[in-house]
Order: sequence, then C-alpha cells, then structure tokens
Amino acid sequence: MRKVFIGIVIVLAALGGLAAVKMAQIKTLQANPMPQTVETIATAVVHEEKWPDTLSAVGSVAAAQGVTVAPEIAGAVSEIDFESGASVQPGGLLLRLDTTSEEAQLRAAEAQVEWARVSAERLRKLREDKTVSQSELDQAEATLKQATANADNIRTVIQKKTIRAPFGGRLGIRLVNLGEQLSVGASIVSLQSLSPIYVDFSLPQQNFAQLKTSLKVHAVCDAYPTNVFEGEIAAINPDLDSVTRSVRVRAKFENRDELLRAGMFARVTVILSEENPVLVIPATALLRAPYGDSVFVATPDQNGSTNLVVQSTLIRTGRARGDFVGVESGLKAGDRVVKDGVFKLRNGMVVHENNGLSPDLSKNPNPPNS
Repeated sequence: MRKVFIGIVIVLAALGGLAAVKMAQIKTLQANPMPQTVETIATAVVHEEKWPDTLSAVGSVAAAQGVTVAPEIAGAVSEIDFESGASVQPGGLLLRLDTTSEEAQLRAAEAQVEWARVSAERLRKLREDKTVSQSELDQAEATLKQATANADNIRTVIQKKTIRAPFGGRLGIRLVNLGEQLSVGASIVSLQSLSPIYVDFSLPQQNFAQLKTSLKVHAVCDAYPTNVFEGEIAAINPDLDSVTRSVRVRAKFENRDELLRAGMFARVTVILSEENPVLVIPATALLRAPYGDSVFVATPDQNGSTNLVVQSTLIRTGRARGDFVGVESGLKAGDRVVKDGVFKLRNGMVVHENNGLSPDLSKNPNPPNS
C-alpha cells in the first residue's frame, strides 16, 4: 500500500512539473508575440459600365435541310457516283440501281407506241374519206394514249432507280456497296445542307415581349470553344409550349466554313437592343456560399501604414460577361474589392496590395468561360 502511495505522489509531481513548464512557455509567448503575417492580394475598383441586355439559353443545331437518301423502288446497286463526306450540288448523281429489265421493257413499249401512232394516223386519213367509222378512230387514239402511258411508266421506274441529290449539301458516310440488293426505304447516305444552318432554342414566356426577328444571336459550341458564331433570330413560334410555357426560337447562322453541324448543342446568347448601366467587379472577387455571395472590401489601414484592411460584405450579383460580374446591391462605384487571394482572408485582416502579378481580365475571354 505504501508503494502505491509513493507511485501516485511521483506521478502528481511529474504532472505538476510539466504544467509549470507549459505555463512558463505561454508567458514567454505572451511577452514576445510572433509578428503577424501580412498577406499579399490584388484589388480592383468597382466601376460602372453599360452592358446590353442579353438572354441566355441552350440550343440545338439543326440543318436548313437534312435527309437520309433512300430508294423508292427496290433493286440491286449497279453504280455509285459519290464519296463519303463529299459536297454535292442539287440534282447531282449519287447512285444507280440495275435497270436492265426496265430498259428492255421500255424498248418494247416504245415500239408499241410507234405502231399505235402509225395506226392512228392512218385511221385519221381514212376517216376524212369516210372509209372507217369514228369509233374505230377513237379506239386507235385510245390505244396510242395507253401505249404512251405504259412507256412513261417504265421511264419513271428507270428515273426512280437513278438516285440524285434532292438539294445541295454535305454527304455523310456511304452505307451501301456495289451489287447490294436494296429494299424500299433502305438508307444510302445522309445529306445535310450546312450553309446556312439553324440553332433552335427555347426561352421563358416572360421574355416573349423582348423577342423579335433580326436580333443578333451569339452561339458557342464545345467543339469550338474559342469560336463565337454570330447570327440573328429568323423565326419565333407564334404559340407557347403548353407544358413548359416557353417559346421556341430559331436563329440563322451563315456557317460558310461549315463548322456547325446538325445535332450539336450550343450555348446561345440573344443580344437585346437596349443597354443599361451596371456596376462591374471581377468574377474572381466572388466568394460563393449557400447563404449568399460576398466579397472582401479593402480600405486604408488606420494605423497610417501603406497596407489595407479587408472586411467581408454580402452582395447580390446579376448578369455575367466574360471575366466580369454585375452587382445589383451591396457595393457602390469606387469601392475597392479584393480580386486575387480572397480564400486566405478573414475579417479585419491587414493585407498588402500588389497588382503587378494579377492576370488580365476580358469581357470576351479566349477560350470563353463555360
């Protein structure tokens, strides 16, 4: 029992010694505090600009004309006159189906037409002399018309087996081979007219009154993130979707270089004619949070140094344009906000301003912001 008591006393003495050492260290730190680190930041002045009102949407690229070429009549492929991916003019020959049987039938039908014509002409002369009856002449002329119709029908079959481009455009990948037996409606090749081209998109009904044809439209596709395509509104649906209460809009783009292709998604911006004043800050100054957006406002240090003091301020943001964001409330023109280094700051922190290393900002960055 005595040994246990002695052990407890020793442990308590050791703990007391450690506590004394720690207290001494704390007093030393309090007497000689570490110098506060001054963070380096970059700032921007809140200023006013005039921005045109815009409407944003996501659209889909659609060809002015697009079709998958297919035969109306079944037959075997005897000739292919196009290459995959080639351009074709309206009426350009694409493919021929075997017409050997129809050509033979046509020669026989043309012979029947010639015989019926000769017979009809002979009976007309005889009718003038009252040698034959009118009914015999009528029968001969009817036979001529029937023979002519039979020949025209065979020519139509031959024509339908000669497949041509219904309009000019860009061909897709060939889906048939020589000698292949095609059924009615079998796919031969895709044909798309790409210049001009359309982008279809929808906007909420509250924007309907702002829309009109000829408004400028900008489009950006993920396939060409550095390209901004320019077009204009070509058509606006007269009715709204009964489920989404949105209006369908079609924009027209010249697309002379054929970069836009049917089926692509595009981010669309409609440029409205009027411009309104907007308070502008860099987008990098924003701190996003569930309770709202905020920025750090920098003011001169009251101690007389060249440093600044930062204070967090809640704001309400509006439209964005490139690397900038419009502010609807919370700031005024002339305020200085921190644009670089915001994530290492806290309220009341002293900072040093250095704008020399800050990257340049643009309303039309390249590549554009997504």
